[in-house]
Amino acid sequence: MATAEEIRAQSYVGFDSITQQIEHKLLKRGFQFNVIVVGQTGLGKSTLINTIFASHLIDSKGRLQSDEPVRQTTEIQAVSHVIVENGVKLRLNIVDTPGYGDQINNEGCWDPIIKYIKDQHSAYLRKELTAQRERYIQDTRIHCCLYFVNPTGHNLRPVDVIVMKKLSDVVNVVPVIAKSDSLTLEERDRFKAKIREEVLYHNIRLYPFDTDEDDEEEVHLNESIREIIPFAVVGSENNVVIDGKSVRGRRNRWGVVNVEDPTHCEFVNLRNFLTRTHLQDLIETTAQIHYEAFRSKQLLALKDGVQQRPPQQAQ
Repeated sequence: MATAEEIRAQSYVGFDSITQQIEHKLLKRGFQFNVIVVGQTGLGKSTLINTIFASHLIDSKGRLQSDEPVRQTTEIQAVSHVIVENGVKLRLNIVDTPGYGDQINNEGCWDPIIKYIKDQHSAYLRKELTAQRERYIQDTRIHCCLYFVNPTGHNLRPVDVIVMKKLSDVVNVVPVIAKSDSLTLEERDRFKAKIREEVLYHNIRLYPFDTDEDDEEEVHLNESIREIIPFAVVGSENNVVIDGKSVRGRRNRWGVVNVEDPTHCEFVNLRNFLTRTHLQDLIETTAQIHYEAFRSKQLLALKDGVQQRPPQQAQ
């Protein structure tokens, strides 16, 4: 008579190995993540990106000497890097945008950024609709927009409200308070609360947002993230010594800011959010919500255009 173990062995089909099969395929192909950085000039956008991914991805525009003129990004620039960690390959595309909001007339300063994001959707749609499309379409759609807020401690500027609202219609927007070490902890908390109030008042839809597919754990995680947003961060590519230990940080007249110390800033929260908990969801949300809305609108417009075209007479 067969034992229970032998019966289980005979009835085992083996389809539970599909997760390993998928993992093997994905690891071989690698992953891609596209981030755009938006904000006023001089907020350390390039430095923060380099700090998050522990690599020198973008040249900083900061001044090396106090008498140097401020260097600026004058046009939208995309740089691509491949990062490998424990056998996982990530192609990271960083899109750096010109600082804006410094001019007297800022009307329309957001148009090139919105156009760039929509152009990536359009390029992907064109590849999807070709008769002989590629097996794996290169995805240049923007998965995350890091929106840099000036650490004034006051309200958001009107231009920030407008740009964040327009961006949130086409991309996942994650606001960060740059150079937050210029604020005391009390000032920082008050400023974060003011920003959350203004976002709610102006109905700006920030990432993350819940879907019907989210389980209880994911909903709870998103709630905890929304309680932190906007992330108050400090970026630094330099190492400083604290108690004999070398850490990434910034030295100022009051002491040293340890970038990776949660009591100093929320950099670790932002990094974990972008890379350890929500990277895949940012990619999926882009495809399922933002790109799908763009795709539907374009195809409906195309269909209406065809229907409205007068029929040609037979020759």
